[in-house]
Amino acid sequence: MKSPKDPVDHARTTRPHAGESMTDTRTIPALIVIGLALVLFVGSLAAFGTHHHSTGLSLVSVAVAGFVIGLVWLAIEHRRVRDIEERWYAEHPNAPRQRPTS
Repeated sequence: MKSPKDPVDHARTTRPHAGESMTDTRTIPALIVIGLALVLFVGSLAAFGTHHHSTGLSLVSVAVAGFVIGLVWLAIEHRRVRDIEERWYAEHPNAPRQRPTS
C-alpha cells in the first residue's frame, strides 16, 4: 500500500508508476511551468507572425528556459520517486519486484 510519502502504488497495480504525476503533488509546479512555457512559445510564434522579432526572440528564450526548468524538475522528482521505490523494495524483500515502465 502506498503512504503519503510513497507515491508508488505497490499493492493494486502491475504498473507502479501509472498516474505518478497525479498522485505525487510535487510535480504539479513543474507541469505548470511547462504549460506556461507552451503558452509563451505560442505567443512567440504570434509575435514572429506579426513581424515583432525582438518580442518573439525574448518570448521564445523564456519559453525554452521554462521547458528546460520544467523538464529538469520532472526528472529530479521522478528520480526521487524511483529512490523511494528502491527503499520500499529493500524493506520488503519478499515482495515481487515489478518491472518499471518508466
